[in-house]
Amino acid sequence: MRPPTIRDVADRAGVSKSLVSLVLRGSEQVRPEKRDAVLRAVRELGYRPNAAARSLSEQRTRTVGVLLNDLRNPWFVDLLDGLNPLLHEHGLHMLLGDARLNRRTGQDLARPFLDLQADGLVVVGTLPDPAALEAVAERIPVVVAGAREPVPPGVDVVAGDDERGARLVTEHLIGLGHRRIAHIAGYGAVGELRRASFESVMRAHGLADTALVEPGDLTEEGGFRAAVRLLGRPGRPTAVVAVNDITAVGVLSAAAELGLRVPHDVSVTGYDDTSISRLRHLWLTTVDNAGHEVGRRAARCLLDRFEGAGGAGRLHLAAPALEIRGTTAAPPLRD
Repeated sequence: MRPPTIRDVADRAGVSKSLVSLVLRGSEQVRPEKRDAVLRAVRELGYRPNAAARSLSEQRTRTVGVLLNDLRNPWFVDLLDGLNPLLHEHGLHMLLGDARLNRRTGQDLARPFLDLQADGLVVVGTLPDPAALEAVAERIPVVVAGAREPVPPGVDVVAGDDERGARLVTEHLIGLGHRRIAHIAGYGAVGELRRASFESVMRAHGLADTALVEPGDLTEEGGFRAAVRLLGRPGRPTAVVAVNDITAVGVLSAAAELGLRVPHDVSVTGYDDTSISRLRHLWLTTVDNAGHEVGRRAARCLLDRFEGAGGAGRLHLAAPALEIRGTTAAPPLRD
């Protein structure tokens, strides 16, 4: 028995072959009742498009490269959860790449996606050399998600509002009565924005002299080492603002090793509202960095570029929200 063809779908739905093609490509130019008739015929017949033939006829592979700076970062999972459904809805498939592996092996970061003839590229997270995107951005649409470094012309950037998020969490701690507050910082433009916002809020409340900043590397181990330095000193801070949730886990471990109770002796906050922060035995106060919304907007930007939207790259910032959980409280009375 031969497999159903696009002609069979058109006959079953009572439409033309060209309209079936529009529906399968995710076009928004089809009336809802016609789209429903086509999709119903596809299901009833068990029709599966011939991807290779369609790629040849459209001169597109209907694939989108997704280059992840760090596969271990759980916030990127939330971002991908927002990115993939909209791409899938428009008949596009993701090809994941590991930027760290490419760097270790000396490969061009974006070259594999060009070799595979991807239709577009979404770069997730901070890259050490944004200039590496210039060559690929001249050939296919590129969107950067979750980073704030300078990008080539015509590249859209979608990220959380890091200045606002850091302000929310710092003001939360000040509102609880904390005065000696430390920040374990990250790196790159995002890390700098969060650090600068922390310092700005502390200055605005007359607390610049009691604000501490300790460098970190966005890892649990880095958070642990930085917290040991901060919490083992005389006049230790009563609250620690970690640059991300993973760093905050390291802070919690350091506090436990030093015999400090969270939040009774020291309050701890994270950033990103990853699945880690919602584990019941951690229940971390953190900032929801709108990862799902960042991913959805990144997909929308890429689709707009596919549809012919040119011009300069745009910056889209998603609004963060404070998630107050169990790791923050008023400071000890002795403060």
